[in-house]
Amino acid sequence: MIKASDLKKGAVVKIDGDPHMVETVSVHKPSARGAVTLYKIRFRNLKSKRKTDQALRGDDMFDEADFERRPVQYLYGDASSITFMDLQDYSQFSLAKTDIEDEWPYLSDGIEGLLSISTEGRVMGLEMPSFVNLAIVETRPSMKGGSVTARTKPATLSTGLVVQVPEYIASGEIIRVDTRTGEFASKA
Repeated sequence: MIKASDLKKGAVVKIDGDPHMVETVSVHKPSARGAVTLYKIRFRNLKSKRKTDQALRGDDMFDEADFERRPVQYLYGDASSITFMDLQDYSQFSLAKTDIEDEWPYLSDGIEGLLSISTEGRVMGLEMPSFVNLAIVETRPSMKGGSVTARTKPATLSTGLVVQVPEYIASGEIIRVDTRTGEFASKA
């Protein structure tokens, strides 16, 4: 059993018998005396891929789900699925685009730190690293004298993802993108 106050992003718990992964956790501490701290948690059902938002007290309990995290490598993809290789036993498996639609824009050749989450011998989803390096394919020309705190411009990355980048960034550069927020983090 695990308390709601101990849940972190990436934890897997059972809700109504199905494994759910914690996607976000936000803590709300009311200012009134005697009020209870609330934990607003977004869960994703690993079987149906549905998202569920719950407001919980810190002492609400969950059953821990039996799951396994294993390092995987991105091999290749097409319009509907991506094939991965398990780095421990070298077996291959494919996941449909609909199963990993939140992770899809960050997947590229050479991505490191990618983990598969499996339960009962079946891969249920992926856990992305916090940051990924992606190349800029298209953006407006860089502005001379553009600073880090200047305005931003849209940039299309090698995976098709569009992010806002500072004006001094040019096409062809490699940038770090935060997979939790989908925003530009820094130059790589």
